[in-house]
Amino acid sequence: MPVGSSPAGPTLGESGEFSLIAQITADLPTSPEILLGPGDDAAVLRIDGPVLTSVDLLVEGVHFRRDWSSATEIGRKAVAVNVADIEAMGGRAVAIVVGLSAPGELPLAWALELADGIRAEGDRSGVVLVGGDVTGGREVTLSVTVVGALDGRAPVRRSGAGPDQVVALVGRTGWAAAGMAVLQRGFRSPRAVVEAQRVPAVPYGQGQVAADAGATAMIDVSDGLLADLGHLARASGVTVDLALDAFEVPDVLQAVAAATGKDPYALLLTGGEDHALVACFVDRGAVPDGWQVIGRTRSPGEGETSGVLVDGNVWEGPAGWDHFGAGR
Repeated sequence: MPVGSSPAGPTLGESGEFSLIAQITADLPTSPEILLGPGDDAAVLRIDGPVLTSVDLLVEGVHFRRDWSSATEIGRKAVAVNVADIEAMGGRAVAIVVGLSAPGELPLAWALELADGIRAEGDRSGVVLVGGDVTGGREVTLSVTVVGALDGRAPVRRSGAGPDQVVALVGRTGWAAAGMAVLQRGFRSPRAVVEAQRVPAVPYGQGQVAADAGATAMIDVSDGLLADLGHLARASGVTVDLALDAFEVPDVLQAVAAATGKDPYALLLTGGEDHALVACFVDRGAVPDGWQVIGRTRSPGEGETSGVLVDGNVWEGPAGWDHFGAGR
């Protein structure tokens, strides 16, 4: 079915709330940590040790458009962006609960495809849907809460970095932003960046790898590398200096930048929604395989506040996405 088309068949209003819930929750996967899934007033989990939890909202017209993404892709994205937060703490995602608000005229088939996407990305990330809620609304809105386990690890916080440490990245940056630039101009290619905008390629499992390797601080790149590293730098009281020559601009990003008049490095450094992970390590020898060293930390100079520099200079322009402002 083409993206943006309306599936035939009954609408949510014609099907009803409880029929929708019954179809979504039929034959859901489970795990030993799920003692009780959907069907009661709350799910019951068994998790040893501290518990991680995070929530994300995805609002139609802000985080996705139904004429740009299929219902399956939106469902996958809803899971991926949440699990990335657990990864960034060095944890393992266990369960999610999903709240769905949607208009009554929304086709039932679309909502079921959304649930298929949630289940598919859950299979990829190891997370299980254990409950949620549905309600009517003017547009499609998803609220996803994820619960995770640390499995005996200490949480990797944003505030743990010290001076003279290396900064390393795993995953992609700039791809989703390039996809957004393409879609905003009414195109659907290059396909690779459009797909990256529709569903982020979260480096699942790498948060735990980084934690086991001794990461001192970590964050996922949701709003842009400079913006999110800025959070880490300020929380840790350090200055992060990125080396621009550490970044290789993929051909597809160069092509999009040339076609849209954008700076390819701006895509890499300020583009959000890829959900890569960036972390600090005590030295290069501690950086796990597959991670790319992109800079170092240092103590702020006299009169300097904690933040992020690029080749020793302040980045001119927005550092990333801000829902209530022009950038950070």
